Amino acid sequence: MSDITQSGPVLAADGRPLKRSLARALRMQKLRALLLIAPLLLFILVTFILPVADMLFRSVENRIVQDTLPRTVEVLADWDPASGQLPEEAAFAALAADLKDAANVKTHTKVAKRLNYENPGLSSVFRKSGRKVKNWDIANDGPFREKLIDLNDGWGDVELWRTIKTYSSSFTSGYFLNAVDMRLGADGPEIRPENERIYNTMLIRTMRMSLIITFSCILLGYPVAWILANLPARKANLLMILVLLPFWTSLLVRTSAWKILLQQQGVINDTLVWIGLVDDANRLVLINNELGTIIAMTHILLPFMILPMYSVMQTINPTYLRAAKSLGATDWTAFWRVYFPQTVPGIGAGSILVFILAVGYYITPALVGGTKGTFISNLIAYHISTSGNWGLGAALGAILLAVVLALYWVYDKIVGIDNVKLG
Repeated sequence: MSDITQSGPVLAADGRPLKRSLARALRMQKLRALLLIAPLLLFILVTFILPVADMLFRSVENRIVQDTLPRTVEVLADWDPASGQLPEEAAFAALAADLKDAANVKTHTKVAKRLNYENPGLSSVFRKSGRKVKNWDIANDGPFREKLIDLNDGWGDVELWRTIKTYSSSFTSGYFLNAVDMRLGADGPEIRPENERIYNTMLIRTMRMSLIITFSCILLGYPVAWILANLPARKANLLMILVLLPFWTSLLVRTSAWKILLQQQGVINDTLVWIGLVDDANRLVLINNELGTIIAMTHILLPFMILPMYSVMQTINPTYLRAAKSLGATDWTAFWRVYFPQTVPGIGAGSILVFILAVGYYITPALVGGTKGTFISNLIAYHISTSGNWGLGAALGAILLAVVLALYWVYDKIVGIDNVKLG
């Protein structure tokens, strides 16, 4: 492979220095490895990284007011809303010109919709005025202050102009403030009225119910995983089919089944009445509330808790328990001080999986949760697909992502992510 001379460097078979040939071979090896994983990297970039980046951008992007009402925004830059006085005639003239242009290309409804998120009622002012202003002669019909106020009383409200000025920048914190039940007031961020606060309540409910679902899965899944890990392989494989069966069944079918089972006239209530535990006139309300969501989601997410715990329990040597008992430990002491600590990595892995999946669940809370058992993900879906308020939906999604990352960081500090094992 190489030639060795007394005075020169070591050469490879092709006559090049061996060190350079080795470096070239390593570069080619790295390039081949990069080409092999390139499709996966591209897939992750397109389907995960870019959507997350777009969500974060949309949560602060706010160019629609500036692009639709450029003259008005420029004039309002010198206006002080704290004065309590309406802006000068120049602002009304600029608004009339912007509104005429926007109405001609039908973009006045978009800016109306955007400002209506912050100040309900503005949408109708813009829509009704746009239809009238469209026919005005901007060069000769002035002055426009009285004309606009006569057209709609809303233009005589200082709060309307303050809203336009407040949300005229290219980027805004308004979506994030809305997502935590706050808004931009005349003196800066302020708490919304009590009857308009829903997002903090929904976020706290999502976290609380996700924790309850996670602990329910631990309590129900631990004995099942222990039995599977301590049965002979043949019997354990048969029982494992029952655990894996939910994976082979559609999520929609399973959720629909729970919707039928939990009805007041469903199988569960009928059984309780039949055995005499519940009076027929006082059947349990198990659906369209938090309890229904917890029951259905615990069943659906249970395999994600059982499988990591089962994988870890399989690796625990049974001689440890026998050794503890031979030294005088009771069954409980041997379990709690010898067996349980070794299963903590499996519990940690299952808990992270179940909690993160629960936080982002959408279909099950929507079908069995009613108005009291829905999650923050249902509100995100509503704003993305129904209300069209993508900015608020993106802000809620960004907050949810931040909360999950924060909890992951806390978990790493307390338990240690290195202790999490899937098998």
